[in-house]
Amino acid sequence: MAKSIEAIDLNCYYGDFLAVKDVNIKIAPRSVTAFIGPSGCGKTTFLRTLNRMHEVTPGARAEGQILLDDENINSSDVDPVRVRSTVGMVFQRPNPFPTMSIRENVLAGYQLNGIRLSKSESEAILERSLTGANLWNEVKDRLDRPGGGLSGGQQQRLCIARTIAIEPEVILMDEPASALDPISTLAIEDLIHELKEDYTVVIVTHNMQQAARVADKTAFFNLQAIGEPGMLIEYDDTTTIFNNPSNEQTEAYISGRFG
Repeated sequence: MAKSIEAIDLNCYYGDFLAVKDVNIKIAPRSVTAFIGPSGCGKTTFLRTLNRMHEVTPGARAEGQILLDDENINSSDVDPVRVRSTVGMVFQRPNPFPTMSIRENVLAGYQLNGIRLSKSESEAILERSLTGANLWNEVKDRLDRPGGGLSGGQQQRLCIARTIAIEPEVILMDEPASALDPISTLAIEDLIHELKEDYTVVIVTHNMQQAARVADKTAFFNLQAIGEPGMLIEYDDTTTIFNNPSNEQTEAYISGRFG
């Protein structure tokens, strides 16, 4: 199910402004990769190119190749809607659909795409997805209650269940625990460890301790000055990035001298 990701000479633009420059990176399947770096260095912008959400912003575009296994998903003849069903996204703040029940939230991807499911299919997807998000035992007796009535941590896991319900191959997470309390954050981190058994997971985080805890590999992004494009500075095993980085900029950021 999980697929590799490779960006080749990728440049991300907002109109004429080059926001992220010349990214080359290869991410292995069934792994967790963390993007770290100071605010404004292009981490989230680059993350959003990996399922073509970047281009949803008016005037935004990406140039270069993004290979999902061997398919260039950045090609003009590739349907971005199909890409987003293959590469799911979990956002910074939990965003369950407020008027929908827990059940409806999980199955929303099928409804929005006009896919009709039998009752047995719906129930199987529901249990599989909520179990995969470590939420089934907490909500199985209140599936028809509003998703917005859950706690913040439960809402984020509900959003993860909604993402994995459509059986993606890659899951992107943009600071998924930044709005959560420490206990809920730990639950999300434990879940990320479990998800990599079936999915390729890429996470943006400002929490370096979190990157050290959850990621197999870490990519450090930086920019030379405000208004300059962000760049991938160093990419390596997480233990190497945090204990023996090869780039002075990485070492300065990890040690807290800037950022």
